[in-house]
Amino acid sequence: MISYKKHNEIDKQKWDDCIQNAVNRRPYAFSWFLDIVSPGWEALEMNDYETVFPLPQNRKFGIRYLFQPYFAQQLGIFSREHLTEMLVEKFLLAIPSRFSYIHIHLNSMNKADPGKYTVIPRVNHELDLISGYDAIFSGYHQNTRRNIRKALDQNLSISRKVKPDELISLFKANYGRNEASLHYVHYEMLRSLMLYGLKNTFSLTLGAYLPDETLCAGVFLLRDRDRIIYHFAASDKNARENGAMFLLIDMLIKEHAGQPLILDFEGSVDPNVARFYKGFGAKETGFNEIIINRLPGSVKRMVYFMKKLR
Repeated sequence: MISYKKHNEIDKQKWDDCIQNAVNRRPYAFSWFLDIVSPGWEALEMNDYETVFPLPQNRKFGIRYLFQPYFAQQLGIFSREHLTEMLVEKFLLAIPSRFSYIHIHLNSMNKADPGKYTVIPRVNHELDLISGYDAIFSGYHQNTRRNIRKALDQNLSISRKVKPDELISLFKANYGRNEASLHYVHYEMLRSLMLYGLKNTFSLTLGAYLPDETLCAGVFLLRDRDRIIYHFAASDKNARENGAMFLLIDMLIKEHAGQPLILDFEGSVDPNVARFYKGFGAKETGFNEIIINRLPGSVKRMVYFMKKLR
């Protein structure tokens, strides 16, 4: 039986134990992560937390809705047992009627019927690190190899002690103006994720510095049992010229090659970013975005309105 839990009713120890042992485990679904990106999240659970479904919820203008939190690429249904399309369907049908609009990302092991819901395919990029470094390097594109060689000639220094504020400031200075959807609250959310992850060894940072000790490229990575996630990155015009980001990723791959790990780039709709990932040999994988509209009245107008909500 599927049970609906308000936030204060969730047994977070049992919840995290389920995610820890889920066949489709992702760090985004742990309670600490959800508490940061979606305070007050609610949930559905079945068989004493054998299978769980986080409900990142909010309310505006009297309308309750589910949304995909910033910085959480995939959520959906997680289970210790094999996930079937029928089980996913049961959980989607069990979403309480109080939520008039649902616009969320499922995870790669959740299949939903496009005949019943609005299902939008999304692309991720993943690189299997189980092979040795030489085998992985042989799959690099020529442009990637050229940029790594260029970076090695630039006398860059690499650090594993990049502070969250350094990385966020670098991003804001170079990309912030183009990311109109990101506001102060989102940067604070990101900072909290970084600080918690670094303190509890769930993550790491890497940075490339110019000879004058200026940070020109950096990345924040989530580290899970069998997955390293390229979660947040920033660079400046120097890095785009000296290949610093290519060097950082190559160093990460070199250090973890030969291990049963996936380097998860999180994908991108930007063809240039996708090309960067594929340059290391990353392959496309998929997951689904799903929309369930229970709103009365003019659906088109309300859908447009609800897309503005977070």
